[in-house]
Amino acid sequence: MKNDSAMDLNALRKLLQIVGDAAEQFQMISLNRPLEATRMLLEENPPIDVAVMGQFKAGKSSFLNSLLGQNVLPVGAIPVTTAITRLQYGDRERALIRHFDGRITEVPLSDIDQFTSEAKNPGNEKNVAIVDIELPSMRKFSCLRLVDTPGLGSVYKYHQATSEDWLPAVGTALLAVSSDRPLSEHDLELIRELTGHTPNIILLLTKADILSPEQQKEVVSFFQETLERELHRSLPVYLYSTKNHTEQYRQLVEENIINKICANRDAEYLKILQHKVRSLAQNCLNYLKIALNASRQADLNRENLKQRILNEKVNEDLMRDELGIIAREHQRQTRPLIEAYLEQFKAPLTKKVMGKLRNEVPSWKGNLWKLSRRYEAWVSETLSEEMRVISKNEHKNFLGTLKKAHAGFSRSLEAFCKFLGDNIENVLGVKLAEMNWKIDVVEPDHPDISFTKSFDIHLDLVWFLIPMFIFRKAFERHFIQGIPKEVAINLSRLAYQWEKSINNAIEDMRAQAIRYIHDELSTIEALLSKTKGLTDDIKLRIQQIEDLYENLPR
Repeated sequence: MKNDSAMDLNALRKLLQIVGDAAEQFQMISLNRPLEATRMLLEENPPIDVAVMGQFKAGKSSFLNSLLGQNVLPVGAIPVTTAITRLQYGDRERALIRHFDGRITEVPLSDIDQFTSEAKNPGNEKNVAIVDIELPSMRKFSCLRLVDTPGLGSVYKYHQATSEDWLPAVGTALLAVSSDRPLSEHDLELIRELTGHTPNIILLLTKADILSPEQQKEVVSFFQETLERELHRSLPVYLYSTKNHTEQYRQLVEENIINKICANRDAEYLKILQHKVRSLAQNCLNYLKIALNASRQADLNRENLKQRILNEKVNEDLMRDELGIIAREHQRQTRPLIEAYLEQFKAPLTKKVMGKLRNEVPSWKGNLWKLSRRYEAWVSETLSEEMRVISKNEHKNFLGTLKKAHAGFSRSLEAFCKFLGDNIENVLGVKLAEMNWKIDVVEPDHPDISFTKSFDIHLDLVWFLIPMFIFRKAFERHFIQGIPKEVAINLSRLAYQWEKSINNAIEDMRAQAIRYIHDELSTIEALLSKTKGLTDDIKLRIQQIEDLYENLPR
């Protein structure tokens, strides 16, 4: 680094130290993770992390494989990536598996799917924290790391938690948005959250080949109009396809994003670090101003102060009860809603399966015992496939209570946030900074369809006593007449499995909401309760942060 850069780093280090001390003294727990990530960035000065983020199945891993020109990362038909995966230059190809317990395992590249894919590491049961892949082919990108992240909005909630927990470490964010579902509210929420962590956010429109050139222009225009309307900003947009014109798209991404970062690595590093420190300082100042006004009034009537701010409208226990009522109300409605929707399939499916059975059963050979086993296997196989088709094609119609619960939770959180902000402003005269309250709708995956023995007839135990040439037609009719019951049973099983999956997702959203409320109230309560006699100390910290903040280079 040049001398002026070293001076800049010293100023940032000093400001970060003061912010960290204040956060620790006043228990600003909501700042813990970004503080940790920023300290690590400052002390380690690692390669710049260019993170590819976005909703699951947005083509993130496929994009990175294409950009590298080799299939390093596993891709698949279901959400695949289970752990943060970083790709960087190394003098030989290898993968280092970093576990949560501190262990590091080296494996060949061909084995990384054993640790990063949902199929071979379900639920991240191998406790993988980060996978670091080193490639000699990345020599030209040696100043940065390309980061593949698990999809946000994935049916596997730990994927989401992994990606969100890693957000404070982002250097440059490439937000992948698939052309078949462009720019959702989730993407806008992610951009809002990323804004506090990085100055560099770029939109990447993947699967561009499914759009005509005219449609591509329309989508890019839609992106910019939406960003201006919702976020009052614009972002660069790049198109990408791994199927058509790939080399052209790759050159644009390399020249305009990757090469620019590498050519100005030190300046980019400093810009990212300054952004993170500034964001932390602003958040810390906001909390300190709450603490200052609380301290000024504390000696007059501390308990009255707490009661006026943390009144019944922002009471954690009451909020827990309210969120629990919302969850239970919608969970009770899940099964009836799904069963009512599935009712329309009962008659046509029964007719279809009975028709198939009429055509097939005459060709079955053997005694009653063999016929019974053949019938059970046929029903299990046939209805398994039919249930999977219905589940795959119709599942979006099962999600009514999930979306209603999300809306209910969001309204409660917005009201809570407004009441808390109004209370603080009315009592202390300080406006609470806008909070990024975000409840994620995690749509459940298609449930497994399992079937028990579907036909039970005791007569097949005495098959050797029954002359089939006389009774075969009667048993064939008996088999066929059993189909309506089997269809009804399996549609009911399908409804039950979706009910469990959706209600678990609702419960997960409730837990998210409670976590948000608890963390914010804990921070505010600490500011109100532990500021007695600290007015001068708080004023000094505020002055130090403001002076250092104003003197930072821009």
